[in-house]
Amino acid sequence: MTYDEARPWAKAIRDEVLERRMPPWGAVEGIRAYRNDPSLTPIEVEMIVSWVEGGAPEGEVIYLPVAPVLRDATPPPMPAPTLVVESAKPLVLKHAITAVAVTPRDLPDGASMEVTAYEPEGSVEHLIWLRNYRKAWTRTYGFRDPISLPAGTRIVVDGPQGTAAMLSISPS
Repeated sequence: MTYDEARPWAKAIRDEVLERRMPPWGAVEGIRAYRNDPSLTPIEVEMIVSWVEGGAPEGEVIYLPVAPVLRDATPPPMPAPTLVVESAKPLVLKHAITAVAVTPRDLPDGASMEVTAYEPEGSVEHLIWLRNYRKAWTRTYGFRDPISLPAGTRIVVDGPQGTAAMLSISPS
């Protein structure tokens, strides 16, 4: 929250940002766009790297923003209907759905998981790819744009035995 807290960690912050380990996210970039993605833009990464390589100066106090007041003002979301797809058992949709989010289940630390939808006419929708997962990152990955999947779509979870993906779907 403060310069004095961040300054001793400047080189470590730079390294973590360059390796894309910070801020923690888990979803591989470029697969799909998600809501609330905290990933840094290339310009933000360059600003942090430049700050560190420039000696990590404090800057002028008059330009500091007001310290944020952290509170959760969003009401809890209404539970959405869900489909659970296990890694050992692909799911074939009996009717069309609109997927709005995906949540990994029982994925161990360091593991990877891909969730893919194979539509009947041959289209492939990559829903998510999590690499080197950490349980501390457990979250629901909301799709920026809902995904319409027709009846007959086969959803496959490629991950360690015993893992699953929970798809949140919008009510019909």
